[in-house]
Amino acid sequence: MDEFKNEIAIVTGGAMGLGRALSRKLALLGATVIVVDVKAEAASRVASAIAAEGGNAHAACADVSLPEAIEAVVLDTVSKYGRLDYMINNAAIVIGGDTRDLTTGQYDRVLSVDLHGVVYGALAAYRVMAGQGHGHIVNVSSLSGLIPQPGNTPYSTSKWGVVGFSLALRFEGADLGVRVSCVCPGDMKTDIYDNLVVVNLDRTTIERDSRRTHFLLPQWSAERAAREIVRGVRRNKAMIVFPWVGRMAWRLHRLFPALVYWITLRRMRMFRDMRAEHLRSKARQ
Repeated sequence: MDEFKNEIAIVTGGAMGLGRALSRKLALLGATVIVVDVKAEAASRVASAIAAEGGNAHAACADVSLPEAIEAVVLDTVSKYGRLDYMINNAAIVIGGDTRDLTTGQYDRVLSVDLHGVVYGALAAYRVMAGQGHGHIVNVSSLSGLIPQPGNTPYSTSKWGVVGFSLALRFEGADLGVRVSCVCPGDMKTDIYDNLVVVNLDRTTIERDSRRTHFLLPQWSAERAAREIVRGVRRNKAMIVFPWVGRMAWRLHRLFPALVYWITLRRMRMFRDMRAEHLRSKARQ
């Protein structure tokens, strides 16, 4: 029997990319999925598309950076279905660039969604799950939460925080019946690049040129990543890190930090050259 059949799951950031793929995957495995997104119409379209395929999905609108908003979704779900089995905190945004060019407001915005949004969603679900004696919280971080990502420090900062929070909460929840997993995907081809904000860099070329530093990492589809996450959740893995090259890079970073230092420094120098060229181009205009 599939453990997701007839289960109740909430997926934040469910209207695009990985969140959309996870919502669809869980629904087709038999779960009832609440597709949560700050964009109400987009969430409704995803839920409708899943329903058209025979899955059971419903849309909810919430800004995860507001604790009362995501708590309301959790409480409404529990009120309607009597329980919450899976809470997948996936919503994230990216604002990148040289740290000299970023404002505290931009840092606050990324941290409010990518870190605080995960914490708020997890806390709301954790209280419910601890009370009912079961449940699984899945927090989506990134390889950038295991290996430093210069040029994207707000995102990397938040994702490192998600890893630490998830591992600590996993120990707290163990005796209460609450499982906690942290997901650290590598490079994925998702809609996040369409909403990417970069400062003093050309957004139209950043995705293409960033692949030059990720040449060993295959760019997975959101659907493939969703399958890998579901597999890891089934096994109650603490850390779901993929692809295998990403796992190797993580181990190298822990065992041979000097090697990763030089590779990462080279990456930052490449982005800094891109920044300089972009500023020269703007000056010529």
